[in-house]
Amino acid sequence: MDTDEECSIVLELSENDPFFDKKKKLLQSKGFSSKERIYLRCSSGPAWMNDTVRILLQIARIMQLNELELYFAEDDTKVEFYSPRNELEALNSIVLLTDKSLSSCTDFHTNILQGLRETILDLISDFGDQNNVKGVIEKYHSCDQEECLVEWGKSHGVKTQLKIAYVEGAGRGMIAGKDLKVGDIALEIPASIIISEELVLETDMYRLLKEIDGISSETILLLWSMKEKYNCDSKFKTYFHTLPEKFNTGLSFGIEAITILDGTLLFEEIMQARQHLHAQYDELIPPLCNGYPDIFPPELYTWEKFLWACELWYSNSMKIMYSDGKLRTCLIPLAGFLNHSLHPHIMHYGKVDPSTNSLKFCLSRPCRAGEECCLSYGNLSSSHLITFYGFVPQGDNPYDVIPLDIDGSDVDSIENKPVVNWATHMVRGTWLSTNHDIFYYGLPSPLLDHLRRSRSPLLQTKTFLQGNLENELEVLGDLTYIFDDMMDNMGDIDLDNRESFNWDEKMAVDYKNLQRRIAHSVSTSCHNGFSMLKNELLKCMAEDILG
Repeated sequence: MDTDEECSIVLELSENDPFFDKKKKLLQSKGFSSKERIYLRCSSGPAWMNDTVRILLQIARIMQLNELELYFAEDDTKVEFYSPRNELEALNSIVLLTDKSLSSCTDFHTNILQGLRETILDLISDFGDQNNVKGVIEKYHSCDQEECLVEWGKSHGVKTQLKIAYVEGAGRGMIAGKDLKVGDIALEIPASIIISEELVLETDMYRLLKEIDGISSETILLLWSMKEKYNCDSKFKTYFHTLPEKFNTGLSFGIEAITILDGTLLFEEIMQARQHLHAQYDELIPPLCNGYPDIFPPELYTWEKFLWACELWYSNSMKIMYSDGKLRTCLIPLAGFLNHSLHPHIMHYGKVDPSTNSLKFCLSRPCRAGEECCLSYGNLSSSHLITFYGFVPQGDNPYDVIPLDIDGSDVDSIENKPVVNWATHMVRGTWLSTNHDIFYYGLPSPLLDHLRRSRSPLLQTKTFLQGNLENELEVLGDLTYIFDDMMDNMGDIDLDNRESFNWDEKMAVDYKNLQRRIAHSVSTSCHNGFSMLKNELLKCMAEDILG
């Protein structure tokens, strides 16, 4: 029971969480349950507050893990950081929980909760300072068209505390006009100027297209935007004027860039995406232009214009939940200038506020005046970001993984202990791991456990017995073969003429270097593991001889 001297906060893992069992197991490995009550005391000093915050964060981090982070989560109790996204989500979840408690607490408890809230806000600020990627503002670019769009937006109810500017290496972005804090609304867009399927419901185009079996609202919007771009009377002509004539995404890579990517994941992703788009165009566009040239003028529906519209929607659209509960793919004027970051200021922006009928972009961490304000496009790999957005993010992307073609069904362990099953297995750069000790090697435990059980289902793991050590050597041997072969297949990169490369060739080289770096890190970790295992095996055999 709460008293005048203390109150409590309850952190509970939702049973509706799709990864409830995995998270519960991880919580238990660190000494927590799926429902933890943390007591806050009035009379305790600073050391108590730090200890309490540390416990709250340990629990909140696990509760906020997504599927990929959970796969790479280490059960070592020393681990306290999973990813930038996870850290910011965990910190903000505690702020939200504290705010809810403050709204219903007694006066006696207000000071305790406010003290906790301020401590967490300080940690969020520190986190931003430590991980901020400084964007250099280019002052010599004109933003006249963009400023026209800002004024157009304001005339339609847009509220913004951001300005458009050119950021070195990123193109156009949005910077804070003044210091903004956690919870501030950086940008607010009325639903009335969001481009969604509602716009085309009453057009001749929609009345025709809705009769086509299987056509999606996204495809209808894509066809609408190809024509609307050239409509002089369009409500959105100011918006269309600010869009680039060419989107430099992976979908526009030339043959030289594609050739560089041979042997990488991105090669397959781009080729499959382009084949899909060509098939979609050939099936849909010529019949529409031939049958209804007045609605679909052939000169506006060329392959080049179709690709432009696809790149527009891939790179600028957002999934938005409307007040009626429907999730729609939309274009949002002005919001498209917000760039992606691995350390975003804005993390949640996909729901229309029913009280104002607007979309609000609220800050999850502070943004200082003159600093670029970024959001998260999602938990996306660099291959996806290149293919559909046309850039590689700055910094180590924890979502850059190499999937492995390994059967994900695990063999039951001994003593009927439950095994956490994963449908697929993968690796990422081992530099992201904090545990390179024997039995870990900087590699994901689900992968290692699966390979161990596949080779020897009855052996106990992570004990220094000869059978286990020999099994480990075989597991690392399998992985070394896979990744050494992968690097051979990717081949070497000739960088002598890099300065003469086109934009797509440079991006292709950067990505291939990233893939080689990941594969090399895995191979190196395996070789280091070999050395550790051989030393332990020699000790084990020596002890057997001494008897």
